[in-house]
Amino acid sequence: MPRTILVVEDEKEIQDLLAHYLRKEGFSPVLASDGEAAILKARKEKPDLILLDILLPKADGLEVLRAIRSDVSISRTPVVMLTAKGDETDRIVGLELGADDYIPKPFSPREVVARIKAILRRSRPGAQEPEQATLTYRELRMDVGRHEVRCQGKPVALTSKEFRILQVLLSSSGRVLSREAILSKVWGEDTHVIDRTVDVHIAKLRQKIPFLVKAIETVKDVGYKLREG
Repeated sequence: MPRTILVVEDEKEIQDLLAHYLRKEGFSPVLASDGEAAILKARKEKPDLILLDILLPKADGLEVLRAIRSDVSISRTPVVMLTAKGDETDRIVGLELGADDYIPKPFSPREVVARIKAILRRSRPGAQEPEQATLTYRELRMDVGRHEVRCQGKPVALTSKEFRILQVLLSSSGRVLSREAILSKVWGEDTHVIDRTVDVHIAKLRQKIPFLVKAIETVKDVGYKLREG
């Protein structure tokens, strides 16, 4: 079955161009022209990835992203934001809300397709190196196969990138990981995202799992490490 990509873009010319290139590469594009339609189609179609413009009628891209990340049925769907060139504020807010990547406009449709393929390869089950089926740390338990995290027995809702960063930290307990190393392990070698992305996701992990505020140690000018349990 072809993998489904939800393209959320209100400019028909850009929408048609992206859909054309996606079909050429064997994907099945689903189209939405405004934020409200995007949320409805995301819930109905359960796409493999969402390509999401920020400037949209009815509900902007950031509102759509909030809705996606708060809906358990689609919360782990990879989301790539399309942003105006140089608009760093929107990018940072998008990353804080759980965007997986961003592509500034104007863009090459071939690059967009290449980035989509890279993200889908990394998010595919079994695409990473062999990993432990279950990871534990104090009152935290991660079931990698089920993609579930529980703290004191209660489920914790994490985005796909938050899950992967926590998994990397749990697998490297006691060792210092640079931001570059985390980016490489979670986003891949060909990532275009910036170091600040890691800081944003670590902050979200600490917010969702409060005991990690002290457990994840910030190593100045280097990166992070999880204190040995």
